[in-house]
Amino acid sequence: MNPTQARALQLHAQGLLQAPRRKPRRGDVVAAIERMRLLQIDSIHVVARSPYLVLHARLGDYPMAWLDESLADGRIAECWAHEACFVAARDLAEHRAWRERGSHWAQRHAERMHREHKPAMDALLARIRENGPVLASDFPREDRGVSGWWEWKPEKRWLEAWFALGDLMIPRRERFQRVYDLAERVLAGLDPPYAASELDTGQLRRHFILDSVRALGIAQARWIADYFRLKPAVTAQELAPLLAEGELLEVAVRGWDAPGYVHREHADALESARGSRLRATHTALLSPFDPLVWDRARALAMFDFDYRIECYVPAPKRHYGYYVLPILHRGALVGRLDAKAHRAEGVFEIKALFLEPGVEPSPRLASEVAAAIARTASWHGTPTVRLRRCRPAALGAMLRAGWK
Repeated sequence: MNPTQARALQLHAQGLLQAPRRKPRRGDVVAAIERMRLLQIDSIHVVARSPYLVLHARLGDYPMAWLDESLADGRIAECWAHEACFVAARDLAEHRAWRERGSHWAQRHAERMHREHKPAMDALLARIRENGPVLASDFPREDRGVSGWWEWKPEKRWLEAWFALGDLMIPRRERFQRVYDLAERVLAGLDPPYAASELDTGQLRRHFILDSVRALGIAQARWIADYFRLKPAVTAQELAPLLAEGELLEVAVRGWDAPGYVHREHADALESARGSRLRATHTALLSPFDPLVWDRARALAMFDFDYRIECYVPAPKRHYGYYVLPILHRGALVGRLDAKAHRAEGVFEIKALFLEPGVEPSPRLASEVAAAIARTASWHGTPTVRLRRCRPAALGAMLRAGWK
């Protein structure tokens, strides 16, 4: 198998191989999350918040409210997975069981916080049990001039700690703010109904290894643990029994120094990829927290795309910008752009756009990238696109022509 075929298989598994062939339906939101196995949550909103943007790349022009409604209806739930994520309700039991047996950093931090603030945290939990759900904004803060997650007021930190410990869950969000309620009440409203997992620790690790490979389409052993933050790292020796049982298939990829692994459910897609029958035709803007790119080593090996999320990097050290969106075009990551949506003015500003070295700005590339940007901008409610800077400059002229 050659690298192009391997990329097509991964894009197929992630739902990014081809553009949607029909208008999105409400159930597609949950189906996309089930396909990816999770949807990472991030609150930065210089463009659409990450979970909405990840779905847009796969579903097209869908109403963002569908994600919120899926949570409120109990078809998805929030938990710690790769990071804080939405997962399908049917998958939640394994996540809760894994966190109960594991030592995720958020859980360790929450346990320490409870030891240090036990009376106040227990009182907060008792209040919710007696009076019902709360938002962090229900609790006034004294130091009103302070902002940022590192300066959360005590009640917010305690709510998050109870969430990490599993005692609180999120039945819904209001303007993307978490509403916190007792886990037992939230679990009672899930669809399908919640039933605790009976898997032991070893079975749970096996479950998440297989889910990681299924979500990625094809993966080297060294990439598998990151998907669900498994520890220790997954090795070829650990995967050998799964190969023997037929759960995984081993694939040689030209230029790789290690074998690739494919879930048995992708056996037909693997044969199609080997025969070059999986054709990548989709062009889309990706979130910085899209599963396709969040693992820097994997993105470099799979797509020759060196990507770093620079919103957490001090401004003087950024190479490309604050919130940089990778550009997917016909099976390749061809560039990136630093964007900001000015919603009040209806303007989608591209502060800078960069093609990758060696990518030529052909008319087809320019036309399809311009169309993808226009679709994203329109979906944001910011239909006017303004491009400030472009490298190469010739591409900028071609893009602007496409938006006239």
